[in-house]
Parts: sequence; structure tokens; C-alpha cells
Amino acid sequence: MAHAQSNFFQGKTVRVIRGGQPGDLYDLWTRHIATYLGKHIPGNPSIMVQNMPGAGSVIAANHIYNVAKPDGLTLGSINPGLYIDQLIGRKEVQFDWAKFNWLGTPEQTELLVLFRGDTPYKTIDDLRKAAEPPKCGSTGTGSITYHTPKLMEEIFGVKFNIIAGYQGASDIDLALERGELHCRVITIAAFFGREPHIGWFKKGFTRPFVQTGRKRDPQLPDTPTLIDLMNQYKTRDAERRLATLVMAPNEFGRPWMAPPGMPVDRLKTLRDSWSNTLKDPELLGEAKKRSWPVEAVGGEALSALAKEVIAQPPEVIARLKKLLAE
Repeated sequence: MAHAQSNFFQGKTVRVIRGGQPGDLYDLWTRHIATYLGKHIPGNPSIMVQNMPGAGSVIAANHIYNVAKPDGLTLGSINPGLYIDQLIGRKEVQFDWAKFNWLGTPEQTELLVLFRGDTPYKTIDDLRKAAEPPKCGSTGTGSITYHTPKLMEEIFGVKFNIIAGYQGASDIDLALERGELHCRVITIAAFFGREPHIGWFKKGFTRPFVQTGRKRDPQLPDTPTLIDLMNQYKTRDAERRLATLVMAPNEFGRPWMAPPGMPVDRLKTLRDSWSNTLKDPELLGEAKKRSWPVEAVGGEALSALAKEVIAQPPEVIARLKKLLAE
């Protein structure tokens, strides 16, 4: 079987479609894995990354699901929150999240809501009392940059003005720098792992507000988690369940997948190759230099998670729709 796969991939090019702009941490991670992937696939194909931005990764996901052949020569690296767009029935969604062939994620990504340091918002009570809701930047409704502030509105009774439609992370950074925005959502890994955020935090230009995750990140010991705040404000069980569903993208992390309908042996080859790539000493050494944590999760685990998040009872979907109504 390995011989057959090696013959198949030999001399070919595997195209990895990244559903976003070049330069953000999702893109940098995609390219980092792609650099080493070819040597771990039997037959050592060459690997090419193609950016396909738009609609917070929906365009890329639709393409991988409907257009790409399930032969192993097209893979995807897409945003982790798109299943929410499917659950609430957005017409742009032309895929079934549970039917993608998942390969894995290099890490599970907890998030940080941050504010510019010169804004007055330091607590939930500050947000509740604000005369004008702070402006938060987002790439689109399928994105963590949209879901997270929306969830905070729902569970804490605060208000954000979410400015959606930015092409990518760098555009949101620029708007924050210019003062067009007061806040944004970012992965903790990107906050500590790429500029301008490393420099901004050191200078006090940005201030962490709340983090996701079951416990506080060691690098952010003084920033409360959503759970801390839900305990403090005595959030009800229904809201907590909603929070769990909205925060599941963090478990998908920076997911890679392949089109549905792939032959079982080829999917196994790709999953094994992907997992071996994430153990490559060179990949790990380079990630360490960049302060990128690597705690890879394989395709089987993501596949089970994908089925779980899609199987929601009607009342939870109704809450979700209400939460995300434009």
C-alpha cells in the first residue's frame, strides 16, 4: 500500500489552499508545515501554498468541498469557526463540516480579547457603563473575531460595535493602530508570537482584557478567563452551554483538512504524513525559535469533534442564531 501511495504522489504537486491573507499567524503556520510536509509523504511530492481569502475562509472551504478532487493533491488550511456559519444556516456555506477529511492541527488556540491601552475599558462594568460601545474589528461572521465579542454581549449584557469585513489580521492591526478600532480578538500564540503585537504589548499600546481557555495562560497570569468572569457574574447554565459551543473553534486550532470522499488508504497516508511532519525535529526547532507552541492533535480527534459540534439540538441552534443575528 505504501508503495502504491509513493507511486501516486511521486513527481506531483500537492496544493494547500489557505483560506485567508498572507502574513497572519494562520498563514505563517500553514507555510511552516508545508515546508516540511513533502519529505514525509511517500514519493516526496512538492508542496505549494495558495492563498484564497474572502468571507473569513468560507470561499476556500466551499472550493475544497465542491471543486477540489478528493485525490490527495488538494488540501486545505481554513479558519476554525466556520461550522457556526453552517449551524445557523448561512446561505454562503456550501459544505458539511462533519464530512471533511480532517488531518490535524499543530496546536489548539486559545484567544485573547485586547483593547488599546488608551481606552477606558478595564472591566465588564466599564463596558456596561460605556456611553459608546467600543469598536472591534472582524474578518467576517464565521470568524472568532466576530463570535467572541458577540458571545460576551450575550452572557454579560455588554455592547460592542463589531466592524466586519476586514480582509485579514494585518488590516485589523492597521485599523487598531490608526485608532479606527478600540479592540480585537487574537490567538494568544499570535499575541506573543508575531509583530506588531509583541512590541505593542511591551510598550503598553495594547491591554489584555479577557482570555478563553479552561485556565489562565502562564504568560497572562493577571488576565481573567471567560470562565472566571462567568463565575464572578453568576452566569446561568444555558449561557455557559452556548459559550462552550462558541469557543469550540479554539479546539480546532489551525485545522488542515482534505475534501470528502477520499479513498481510505490515501487519507490514512496523508494523516500519518501530517502527524510525522509535526514531529519533525527541524519543524519543532524552528517553531521554538518563533515562540510557537506545538501540541499537535490528529485528524481522528478533529473528525470526532467536527461531528460533535454539528450535532446540536434545535434550542441551542436557536440561541446561536439569536446571538449572531446581524
